[in-house]
Amino acid sequence: MSKRLKIVLIVVGSIVILAIGCRLAISPIVRFIVNSEFESVGSKNQIKIAYGKLLYEGNGKVVIENLSVVPFHADTLVHADRFLVQLNMRKLFLFKLSVYDVESDRLHIHFVKDSIGSNYAFLFKHSEDKPDDSSTRNYAQRCDQILQLLFRMLPVHASMKSVQIAYSNKDDELLIDIPFLHILNHRFTTAIQSTENGQVSNWICSGSLDDDKQRIEGKLFGANDSRLSLPFIQYKWNAAVQFDTLAFELNSQKESGIENIFGNAFVSGLTIHHERISPDTVMLDRGRFHYDFHIGRDYAELDSSSEILFNQLTFHPYVKLSRPDSTWHVIASINKRDFPAQELFSSLPHGLFLNLDGIVTTGTLNYHFYTDIDFANLNRLVFESSLRSKGFQILKMGGTDLAKMNQPFMYTAYDNNVPVKTFEIGPNNPDFRTYDQISKYLPLCIMQNEDAGFFHHAGFIPSAIRDALVVDLKRHRFVRGGSTISMQLVKNVFLSKNKTLARKMEEILITWLIENCRLTPKERMFEVYMNIAEWGPLVYGATDAARFYFDKDPSQLTLGECIFLTSIIPKPKHFRSSFDGLQLKPYYESFFNVILRRLVSRELIFPEEAEGVTPESVVITGPAKQLLLGDSIQSE
Repeated sequence: MSKRLKIVLIVVGSIVILAIGCRLAISPIVRFIVNSEFESVGSKNQIKIAYGKLLYEGNGKVVIENLSVVPFHADTLVHADRFLVQLNMRKLFLFKLSVYDVESDRLHIHFVKDSIGSNYAFLFKHSEDKPDDSSTRNYAQRCDQILQLLFRMLPVHASMKSVQIAYSNKDDELLIDIPFLHILNHRFTTAIQSTENGQVSNWICSGSLDDDKQRIEGKLFGANDSRLSLPFIQYKWNAAVQFDTLAFELNSQKESGIENIFGNAFVSGLTIHHERISPDTVMLDRGRFHYDFHIGRDYAELDSSSEILFNQLTFHPYVKLSRPDSTWHVIASINKRDFPAQELFSSLPHGLFLNLDGIVTTGTLNYHFYTDIDFANLNRLVFESSLRSKGFQILKMGGTDLAKMNQPFMYTAYDNNVPVKTFEIGPNNPDFRTYDQISKYLPLCIMQNEDAGFFHHAGFIPSAIRDALVVDLKRHRFVRGGSTISMQLVKNVFLSKNKTLARKMEEILITWLIENCRLTPKERMFEVYMNIAEWGPLVYGATDAARFYFDKDPSQLTLGECIFLTSIIPKPKHFRSSFDGLQLKPYYESFFNVILRRLVSRELIFPEEAEGVTPESVVITGPAKQLLLGDSIQSE
């Protein structure tokens, strides 16, 4: 027995000595690796990563005290009194760094921005070591690397006390305070307090983090059933976003070199207020996004199996962004067939389309959208959009009677969003003129420049929208809009003067309803257009225009005078720039020639009518003459 006891003692002692030796050997190795990594990351990003003490406690546990991350010449970004990380030893033996357990005390992250710069700018700097060209680009690999790093760093267990994330920019302050975060077997629930410029919100966040299944899910809602306000949105974009519940699920799977990311996102009770969207608060009862992304070497694709739901309406979008060389190529499509029309109109977010709020319809709709934009060859751009109906009727108007143009109505003209003139579009207005009381040349000339197919199209010209989109993309700014006369009329008669995304969308829908349901005859629409069009300073309607420029009735306007008035419509406030003294500038000759050529070639006038019609034939005799003469005297 004594011999066996000696053997056991020798074995146990050897193991203890070996363990102590390994631990003593591993500690400096771990410290060396950590220091090397800190120095490497610091030099690349111009930051200093420091700590007071580093201990290796065995079994993969590394403890760091007084950890700090300080960018060069900037405020401290990260500080932790104590930080413990336990690495997954099983995966470590497979040369995979994976976090199993995390503990921290007083982990504070403070983003600071001032007039000089910020302490987080380095996070957004692109690497200069790997140029982004077609030979080195691999979006699937980049995405996989990010996801693998994310999932490996997600701990199975965690215990974090006093986590604070703050943002400071001059007088704006945002503080997110997490008193205690506890993760047990991948699952967590925690309370969060957000304080933005003194306004406090209390959140509850719950979910799970699973490295093995490569899955993240979470749910965010207000404590005590309160509504949540997203922080930072007010400061960054001057917007207010609130909701009842926000939930998401993300899954990752790699297959044949393609990264697949799929899952769901859900929001309820969403409200958005931003002046560029709508002057009123926009409300969305519920929205859901089931997504399925495929990311390849040079492309990212949203599969058509993805589904978007808002309120009652669902649709399946397809989007593909590819970059085989130095430029992007975008393809997108939506096809929704034979769905109840009321699904669309009942799903319109409250506050976004005030004129249509409460509208009731019957029948079915079919919507088709397709675009193909190759930024390397914009001239080959494809744009298709059509909304077709079957058995469609309006059973009840919404907030506005869309047929009101059929009867006399009051119209208010605006200048810089300020009402400047209100008058009736009807016989009680002595300046009102019916379609046949205006020179036949005026509508003909206007259509050649603004909308040649007005009497034949259903409110939209997809080719014009496509051509406008090409011009706008080439010039990297909004130059042309592709609007028809129908759309311009709807914008002026029914909509607010605030240029918002909501107004443009409502303009499209109202135009479609008026044209599709034939709520107002085409001739009456053009009649209204000519009686409200702006032609100069407080000059509204053909009667005002004919009197202001030529001191005559619109029925007496000549062909040359009508061509001139047509040229004023796009920029009525800048009519003075068209003249040298009382004479139209030389470049008007090409404009006259284009309009005359179109009128003759389309057999809208006889060739003899175009003879002698030149800019020189236009003589200003009305009140505009005094303004132009005054400009000439001042310039001299």
